[in-house]
Amino acid sequence: MKLKKILCMGSLALCLGAFAGAASADALADIKAAKKVRVGIDLGAPFYGYIDGKMQAVGSDVEAAKLLAEDLGVELEIVQTTNSARIPNLLSNKADLIISSLSITPERAKAVDFSIPYGAIQAAVGAPKSLDIKNMDDLAGKSVAVTRGGPQDKLVSEGSPKAKVVRFDDEAASITAAATGQTDIVAITPPIINAISKRNPEREFEVKFVIQSYQLGVAMRKNEPQLKEWVNAWIRTNLKNGKLNDIHMKYAGVPIPEEIVQGAN
Repeated sequence: MKLKKILCMGSLALCLGAFAGAASADALADIKAAKKVRVGIDLGAPFYGYIDGKMQAVGSDVEAAKLLAEDLGVELEIVQTTNSARIPNLLSNKADLIISSLSITPERAKAVDFSIPYGAIQAAVGAPKSLDIKNMDDLAGKSVAVTRGGPQDKLVSEGSPKAKVVRFDDEAASITAAATGQTDIVAITPPIINAISKRNPEREFEVKFVIQSYQLGVAMRKNEPQLKEWVNAWIRTNLKNGKLNDIHMKYAGVPIPEEIVQGAN
């Protein structure tokens, strides 16, 4: 009995020690120790993240991640992800941060922590110029391409329940579907709608209407106060000095909304 008691107490001590180690985990310290930050980015989303003709990862999210790694003094490792796998990749510890046009929503905030907003993204409906579409009601009975798990998926499904929602795993597939005529309507962001128009000018794709605007945040696992504090300070600094805005202008052609910049002060 005495031996059993000693063994039980030893096991308990080991469990408590492991729990204490987990509780005191510090992702920021781990990143600095590894000298590398792993950032999840969807590289199938033109403007935000994509592979250029030289087979290099480019886009506003890619440049923002490079700037973050540089300011943190570590190497950047891009963890390529799809739209729907962004949060799962973070929670399974495949990535330290997600910078991938991820909008801040109450539902997502239950699973991950978000930084303060560093930008904004619009959910819009695009279609050929010949189609008369002005609002959600006009989508009834029509096929609408969306990216699975993206905000447009939910907005169209709930806002136009009679629409025929066609889901694709990433923005690249949605673009291909719209550009090749698999579908005449796509719910996505204005820069990507413009990309569809450039890819196939004959289709004359244009923004029909904006459904909603979302604030974008850097996502991280919960209960990482040091990492969250550092990322928030980094966003404030680079909104104030204009570096994040320069990146946005380079790819989107429009500035970051003023309310985002002012809200970070």
